[in-house]
Amino acid sequence: MAKRLEPHDLEKWEPVFGKDHAQAIEDMTVDLAAFFKAEFAEHHDVARRTEAALSGAFAGLVGACVTSIRAGGKLMFFGNGGSAGDAQHLATELTIRYKKSRAPIAALALTTDTSALTAAGNDLGFEQIFARQIEALGKAGDVAIAISTSGKSPNVIAALRQAKAMRLITAALGSKGGGDMAGLADHLLVVPSDTTARIQEMHITLGQMLCGALEIELGLTS
Repeated sequence: MAKRLEPHDLEKWEPVFGKDHAQAIEDMTVDLAAFFKAEFAEHHDVARRTEAALSGAFAGLVGACVTSIRAGGKLMFFGNGGSAGDAQHLATELTIRYKKSRAPIAALALTTDTSALTAAGNDLGFEQIFARQIEALGKAGDVAIAISTSGKSPNVIAALRQAKAMRLITAALGSKGGGDMAGLADHLLVVPSDTTARIQEMHITLGQMLCGALEIELGLTS
């Protein structure tokens, strides 16, 4: 059962949020213990199914990235919203460090240059914010890595098409069959879940695993 808040508990909240909000807190009936347990149960289930389903696809992505980096290429990450945050997180892990100090791994996020994003959005349309940067910065042999829970974002799809046209290697972290990315990604890792939060958790887990695997495969851990 949910723990009922006592009057002295409400007194702590009323000066901050006001009386109405304090009353709303008192009226909460969520069983937080059950909620906490259920969230972790779903996370563990999706993690186990992801592990079972994606080992081969993950190895293929790692191999493609290693080949690109060794040939002087780079990894280009992109996505919207939380996936944009993942993109810059992973690019930073690679360019700076993941587990220990070592030589940098060439990577960039197409989600961080506000001047480029707003100029492209204003002049070319939001659909082109990533594609235009790939056109400007990408070269054959680079790896373009899309991150999308739906696989249907027009700007993500446009970027993958641009990358394919320029002979970049294309990859995607997705779900729900991959959406429209399925026919565009050379390496597609589809998380077996329909819950956005769980999909995002697996995306960043797979991304961090990619960082760790690249350090090892590139001989940068010794």
